[in-house]
Amino acid sequence: MKKVRFKKVLVANRGEIASRIIRAIQEWGSEAVAVYETPDNEARHVVQANEAVWIGDGPCRDYLNVEKMIDAAKKTGAEAIHPGYGFLAENPAFAQACREAGLTFIGPPTQVIKWLGNKVMARKIMQEAGIPVVPGTDPLPLGDEGQQVALAFCKEHGYPVVIKAVAGGGGRGIRMVQNEEELLAQLPIAIAEAKAAFNDPRVYLEKFLPSPKHIEVQILGDEHGNVIHLGTRDCSIQRRHQKLVEIAPDMLNDEESTRKICQAALMAAKKVGYVNAGTVEFLVRDKEFYFLEINTRLQVEHTVTEMISGVDIVRAQLEIAAGNPLPLTQDDIVLRGYAIEMRINAEDPKNNFMPEAGKKVLVYYSPGGFGIRLDGCAYPGYVVPQAYDSLLVKLTVYGLTWEEAVHRLKRALKGFIIVGPKTTIPFYLQIVDDPDFRKGIFSTDYLETHQHLLNYKDEEPEVSKISKLIAEIHHRGFNPYAI
Repeated sequence: MKKVRFKKVLVANRGEIASRIIRAIQEWGSEAVAVYETPDNEARHVVQANEAVWIGDGPCRDYLNVEKMIDAAKKTGAEAIHPGYGFLAENPAFAQACREAGLTFIGPPTQVIKWLGNKVMARKIMQEAGIPVVPGTDPLPLGDEGQQVALAFCKEHGYPVVIKAVAGGGGRGIRMVQNEEELLAQLPIAIAEAKAAFNDPRVYLEKFLPSPKHIEVQILGDEHGNVIHLGTRDCSIQRRHQKLVEIAPDMLNDEESTRKICQAALMAAKKVGYVNAGTVEFLVRDKEFYFLEINTRLQVEHTVTEMISGVDIVRAQLEIAAGNPLPLTQDDIVLRGYAIEMRINAEDPKNNFMPEAGKKVLVYYSPGGFGIRLDGCAYPGYVVPQAYDSLLVKLTVYGLTWEEAVHRLKRALKGFIIVGPKTTIPFYLQIVDDPDFRKGIFSTDYLETHQHLLNYKDEEPEVSKISKLIAEIHHRGFNPYAI
């Protein structure tokens, strides 16, 4: 069968993930089109693409504008659109609009995005497939009736419970309550938040599992009925339901549990007719696992899976979207070693992880060497944006053993020189030295039970960093960090 390739692909995103997708498109032998709002006119992804289209002053609203994305694709002759993650990535209306405009949406079918974007519907589909789910309710009716349904559920299953937005995802729209008073107080707030964040006020309740592990499975499916998995990831270390550290493979140390979870993920994908890349997420406790959700997009943490599997997931997305069959079978997937990803953000962990918006990166030097991968958007002169996320670079390390990966991670973190904004690096160095982390012992309450990790010395003063830099320039006769 002759392979099909798009001549030109538009990337409907910005920052680090846009750069990562652009690289894959160009390696695939196609041209990449970037889009940008005015604040991003000097962004790295704009320079890397074969061509770039200004879509508005922004900030953010133009990256969420379906019509502008499709118009940019048509003007440049792009045949397909890759949504990345965030913004329009899981918007079924965007996927449908692309297809109606004669463009290929690089993601799952529109109907699948709709089904799985509704968390209650996704739970029901999984139950029909025989996959265990955490006890939960249907969408709560609004008003007093919803309160009564919620109270009855809590009486049957006990506290704590979690209020979740039906249309939620990515850790947003989640509130935990410990008793009836909190439930009644938080319900209207959760409904308002769901309406504001997702334009859908519906919420539901789910029984809270104490101290679970958050395990996810990377899947790939094509239009020819082939579905495979690329193993597991452990995303248990989180802050307010947002992942901070991602690891592949999982840290369950139980091959049979891992096998069952991967099989359940394949069942889930086949049940909905999944096509392209996706992630099936589970909560695991006491060797029992429960379906959480399916993310119908590329994940931030896909890099750790790529490191242990050798599979370029974005390239696979392009192949699948072009109608080509998966070039690999499940038997071809060999997972080797361990990979760890940490997101280096311009944030102050001691100040509730407050973003360092508006600060300029005066000096930027990153580590290198065997087993280190960097996906980023920062450079000397980069200004931490006010309107977008504070990510500077994603650091992913690989080692044949867990111990080797942890040692390499520490070396890489120490190898950064970032002068200007505060970063999450000193906090991550605390995690790397934590005995529980080194033993692979962590669950979703890791940060709550390890608050002492925030008691670290502040980063080396900028004056000291700059003095060292000047001394090294004088010693070498050139600026080693400008290479």
